Amino acid sequence: MRLTAINLDCPDPLALAAFYQRATGLTPHPASNADFAGLTREDGLVMGFQRVVDYRPPRWPDPAAPQQFHLDFAVDDLDRARSRLVELGAREPAHQPGGERWRVLVDPAGHPFCLTRK
Repeated sequence: MRLTAINLDCPDPLALAAFYQRATGLTPHPASNADFAGLTREDGLVMGFQRVVDYRPPRWPDPAAPQQFHLDFAVDDLDRARSRLVELGAREPAHQPGGERWRVLVDPAGHPFCLTRK
């Protein structure tokens, strides 16, 4: 399994991408827009920022408003990876918006993450 993207919810993707671009020097993704902006690293890792209507920011360390993000991992076989991760303690929620393109799992602490095809 290889980490391919880190995506953060936010109210203004372009503004947050601009902040992190300045902070990190990462390259802006050419397909960035008002709903999703990204930054890329030379090895292909993408840091993404996705618009969320009525976004409520985390209030560190207040657990009533926890941090908001999800991780994407590229795998050779979605079913095999899903099975292995469930054996390790992840759970598979009923809602799967990716169809056969990706799977959503939840880690033991409740953080969602996605498995995508390589």
